Amino acid sequence: MSIGEFRNDKARERFHAVYGRLLDRLWPDAVDAFDLPTSFGATRVHRVGPPCSDPVVLLSGANGNSLMWHRYIAPAARRRTVIAVDTVGEPGASVQSAPLTGAEDGARWLEEVLAGLEATAAHLVGCSYGGWLALAHQMHRPGRAAALTLVEPAGFADPGRRFYAWLIAGGLAGLAPRALRPRLSRWVGNSAILETELMELGRASIGFRRALPPARVFSDEELRRVGVPSLFLLGERSALHDARQVAERVDALVPAAEAEVVPGAGHALATDDPELVAARILRHAAG
Repeated sequence: MSIGEFRNDKARERFHAVYGRLLDRLWPDAVDAFDLPTSFGATRVHRVGPPCSDPVVLLSGANGNSLMWHRYIAPAARRRTVIAVDTVGEPGASVQSAPLTGAEDGARWLEEVLAGLEATAAHLVGCSYGGWLALAHQMHRPGRAAALTLVEPAGFADPGRRFYAWLIAGGLAGLAPRALRPRLSRWVGNSAILETELMELGRASIGFRRALPPARVFSDEELRRVGVPSLFLLGERSALHDARQVAERVDALVPAAEAEVVPGAGHALATDDPELVAARILRHAAG
C-alpha cells in the first residue's frame, strides 16, 4: 500500500498556504503546534493548555485534519488541555513515511502519538474515520485511553451507494455559490458545506492522494474488547449506517457504552449540532 502525499510541489504549496491562513484565522492564539515522530511519519499536533497525562485528544474524519475541530477548541480548552491531531495519510501538516495497512497499524500509530504526548489517561474524541481509529486503538493497544467519545464513527457498516451519493452530492453542493449553499445543504443533508473555511480547505486538498486502509466493520468479539467508558453519538439520518441498529449493537456488545441517536442529524453531526456535540464531549470527559 502506498502513502498519502501531494501530487506535486505546487499542490503541496497551495494546500499549506490555505491551511496556514485558516489556522491563523480560526485557531486560538495560545496553540502550541509541534511534530511527534512515529513509525509511520511525523505527526503534527496542536495543543491548547499545559502538558498533562489526561488531555482531550481530537481525531478528524477522512480527508480532514485538526481544523475540522475549530469550533470545539475554545469551549473544551476552558476545562481541559485539548490536543487536535493531523492524522498521517490525511491532507494536513503530518508527513507520512510508511503505509498503514489495517486497524492494527492505525492503533500502533495512535499509541505512538499518545506515548509521545506522555498521555496515560487520554479522552479520545473521534469523528467518522477518527472514531474508527480510536476504537481500533482501544481494541489493539488499550491502556492510554481512559474514555472515548465517538461522533458518527465508521466501522459499523460498509459504505454503500447511499453514502457515496451523499459524499458526491455534498462535494458538488460545496462548489456552488455561497448564497445557494443553505438551501443545498438542506437538500443533500450535509451541513458541512456551510463551513466556508473548511470548504476552501477541501478544495485545496484536491491535490492530495489519500492512502489509508478502509474502515472495515468491527466484529462482535472486537467490540466486546472496548473496556473503557464510551459515548457513541449517532445521527438519526446518517447516510453511513442505520443509527438505531448501531445503537442496539453497541448496547448489546460494548460493556461500558452509552449510545445516543441525535434526532434530525446526519453523518455531518459535528456540524449539524456542534453545541450538543461539544456539551456531550465535555460531560463525558468530566466523568
